[in-house]
Amino acid sequence: MASSDVLVRICGQEIIKYDLEIKAFIQDIRECCGPQAVLLDLNSTVKEKFNQLRQRIQDMEQMAKEQDRETDKQAILSETEGHRKQMLSNQMAWRKANLACKLAIDNLEKDELLQGGDSVRQRKATKESLAQTSSDITESLMSISRMMSQQVQQSEETIGTLASSSRTVQETNEEFKAMTGTIHLGRKLILKYNRRELTDKLLIFLALALFLATVLYILKKRLFPFI
Repeated sequence: MASSDVLVRICGQEIIKYDLEIKAFIQDIRECCGPQAVLLDLNSTVKEKFNQLRQRIQDMEQMAKEQDRETDKQAILSETEGHRKQMLSNQMAWRKANLACKLAIDNLEKDELLQGGDSVRQRKATKESLAQTSSDITESLMSISRMMSQQVQQSEETIGTLASSSRTVQETNEEFKAMTGTIHLGRKLILKYNRRELTDKLLIFLALALFLATVLYILKKRLFPFI
């Protein structure tokens, strides 16, 4: 059960990671002013992140079904439903961001036609600003990704430690059972030996008494035949 809790926690951390990445890319789309190729690349990345997020939510849902206790199952399903609603909210924000970006691109193209060279320079400056913003966001996401990767690795190590401890406890339990059986057998042998020793002592005492009685009888017959 402990290892199952760890797996659920890892899955939840990955879902949060994908959620943060999607929100960051949606913000990039909202602020994007073109060209269309940049928008296509951003949308392709967001679509991939949504597929990964959807898969992890399905994994968590499957983990919930495998729980033994109904309370654990319902708790995980409730958390899964929360993640699913957040994913739907992100999808709506994604659509709105695309509409805003396309509108911004259309306005920029109109301004370029009206203003000519000034618009080109302004667009170049806007691209440079967006590139810098995108670079900063990418660096931040990479930092978050590294942090999440470390947490996942630590969780995997914890699972390994739990599994090893479980095997050790099981082996110790088996050894204890074997030792208990040996102790019971030894106790039975000791009790049997004590009973045998008591029986032997009684037999020796009876034999000695019979021997003495026989000797006394013989002496009596020889020394006092008239009695």
